[in-house]
Amino acid sequence: MKDSTGIKIFFLFAFAYFISNLFRGVNVAFAPFLIEELQLSATSLGLLTSIYFIAFALFQLPAGLALDKWGPKCTHAFLLCICAIGGLIYALADSFTGLLVGRIFIGIGIAVGLAGSILIYTQNFPLARLPMLTGLTVAIGGLGGVVVGAPLTFALEYFHWSTITIVISMVTAVIAVSIWVLLPDTHTSHQLSFKAQCQGTIKIFKTPTFWRWVSLPATTGGMFYAAHTLWVRHYMAEVLQYSPAEIAGYVSLIGISMVLGTASTGLLARRVEALGISLHYFSGIGMLSFMLIQFLLILEVPVPAVITWFVFGFAGSSWTVNFASGAEIFPAHILGRVTTSYNVVFFSSIFLTQLLIGYIVDMWDKLPNGQYPAIAHMTAWSFFLAIQTITAIIFFWPRPLKVDPQRFD
Repeated sequence: MKDSTGIKIFFLFAFAYFISNLFRGVNVAFAPFLIEELQLSATSLGLLTSIYFIAFALFQLPAGLALDKWGPKCTHAFLLCICAIGGLIYALADSFTGLLVGRIFIGIGIAVGLAGSILIYTQNFPLARLPMLTGLTVAIGGLGGVVVGAPLTFALEYFHWSTITIVISMVTAVIAVSIWVLLPDTHTSHQLSFKAQCQGTIKIFKTPTFWRWVSLPATTGGMFYAAHTLWVRHYMAEVLQYSPAEIAGYVSLIGISMVLGTASTGLLARRVEALGISLHYFSGIGMLSFMLIQFLLILEVPVPAVITWFVFGFAGSSWTVNFASGAEIFPAHILGRVTTSYNVVFFSSIFLTQLLIGYIVDMWDKLPNGQYPAIAHMTAWSFFLAIQTITAIIFFWPRPLKVDPQRFD
């Protein structure tokens, strides 16, 4: 493969992942305008935001089948067109129903953003580069989460939210066409019937190795994203008594350190592997660091806040290296279904963690100032730290992490 082709593959798929993260978070900035213009309630706004994740998760398994049958180039290009259409529906909607339909299309359209990237990297680059490429892709995607903060808020001072959405949709369509036209189709389809492919997906979920591989990333990643997208703000305000300005600064620090973490761990992965530490255990060390920082927060150990929240974001991204290790564990012809199955578990964990933290916190009555007592949040975080500890034992269990390829033929 020519170097120029490799560069095009990386940047087109990485930029597509950036767009997916941008679409994921735009409602953070759009919310005040949507509430005012369409008279949305808080419940409606919550549904409008979460419907993206529901559509994304439910489409993972058929997306995995498509990746293995038609390859990442064709599948991703087609789905990005669906995403662009969804963006236009969202931008032009004049009702809550229209907005919901648009968000559903967007969620489906970016369903293979990371899984498709990993699969095409596996097909076109040496396996030794996969952790680096995965880490850089997630880091570039993470910048989409940064853009929905201050940059998007600034843009909304000059442009209507629908205009911005149309622009993002047009860029998405350009990326889709570029992937289709500029990239070679290197995919070799494993000739199986649709029924056989579905049976293969069921076998993945029945494989103990899969659950060992996904166990700790699902619980630590679920806690990280549940916290970063909602509950860490409440923890900072109601447990640590931070001011609004401090909260804004530390939440931004978490986002920046997450980007740095995904990029640097991806770059370091193979060097660490040369020392005899596998990708699986290297990512596990990072996830243990994330658990440690939660433990220190719960015990209120006096660690400087800048260090605490930097490590929280940096170590919270450690699951990405483990994602890349799937190419070393599972046969290539089911890798699309493996990565999307991983996504089903991962995003379900985020949803359940975010939901159950709220349920646990609600067991306490609010204080006169409208906040929940510190013990409510500390109990919730302790509960999920205990779950992470159990999955860490499963993750580090001293047995070979490999499957028999013939099991999936």
